Amino acid sequence: MTFDLKAKDLQSKARAGLITTDHGKIETPIFMPVGTVASVKGVHQRELKNDINPDIILGNTYHLYLRPQTDILEQAGGLHKFMNWDRNILTDSGGYQVYSLSANRKIKEEGVKFKSHIDGSYHVFTPENVMEIQRSIGADIIMAFDECTPYPCDYNYAKRSMHMTHRWLDRCINHLEKTPLKYDYNQAFFPIVQGSTYKDLREQSAEYIANAGAVGNAIGGLSVGEPAEEMYAMTEVVTNILPEDKPRYLMGVGTPINILENIALGIDMFDCVMPTRNARNGMLFTAHGTINIKNKKWEADFSPVDDMGITFVDTDYTKAYLRHLFSVNERLGAQIATIHNLGFYLWLVREARKHILAGDFRDWKNKMVKQMDKRL
Repeated sequence: MTFDLKAKDLQSKARAGLITTDHGKIETPIFMPVGTVASVKGVHQRELKNDINPDIILGNTYHLYLRPQTDILEQAGGLHKFMNWDRNILTDSGGYQVYSLSANRKIKEEGVKFKSHIDGSYHVFTPENVMEIQRSIGADIIMAFDECTPYPCDYNYAKRSMHMTHRWLDRCINHLEKTPLKYDYNQAFFPIVQGSTYKDLREQSAEYIANAGAVGNAIGGLSVGEPAEEMYAMTEVVTNILPEDKPRYLMGVGTPINILENIALGIDMFDCVMPTRNARNGMLFTAHGTINIKNKKWEADFSPVDDMGITFVDTDYTKAYLRHLFSVNERLGAQIATIHNLGFYLWLVREARKHILAGDFRDWKNKMVKQMDKRL
């Protein structure tokens, strides 16, 4: 994997870059739609490719390990072939899912024992077997196994957890070197900065992760309930330390406003379930604010879903029709809203890139943040 820095904004830390892997180019900043179980919920791969058009999507190690299981993925020739997706894929390490299963898991130095949310069976994730699982899944970018701390989090717990994440990182790296590739393309490995919302821990962790010398780096443990200001403060601490010539991935973030503010702090890659999950609940993100399409005010509004027309659903359907679909629990409603939201997120990061290249990112970002911070 290579990363070329194409432009830097003079009035912020925003950057435009180009990641190249064996599955193609990724223009940054980029948003990665979440394809948890080998599917971006409710969207055909054809629509994903032709209408939403992301350079990369995300798959989930924990979920893919449980279903369809790694032996099926191996028989298929890896996740790309299994789901018929010929562009880039990133897999997380399962660390976040383990965090969210707090009632059903035990964390020890060796790894994490957890109970499947599907059938209650017990499984163990270690830094070593998570590397093997990600080799079998076959994503282009794979993540280190880490512990994601909750918010709020006691300082001493955050410190212990961070040091364990660092020890786990060393085990991941050692094991990865001994674990051959399963398919005929390379996989890039990203470690993850932790440290909760404590500046000194984030600095220590960022130094440790930077010294690992990986081709890219990630920031975890944010967007877990802390105020946005704390997220931005921790991101800034970390991006001041992580090397400038490597892509930086902020995991699990966030709203359109979060994304623009973090691009301004030097982040290149994002993923979040928000555009798809909120779509299924009738929330649409637009350049002028958010719409709850279930509200009665849209009942007789025959204007397009979004007159910006980013994807075909925006102009093929009206707000009144989309509201009707939600009111009768028709699945098409969720599909339309999902395609709209993902299309908007990809438009947003691509516009950000254009403005970074043009040199007027900060002014555009400030205008967009003001515009989007409204309920329509």
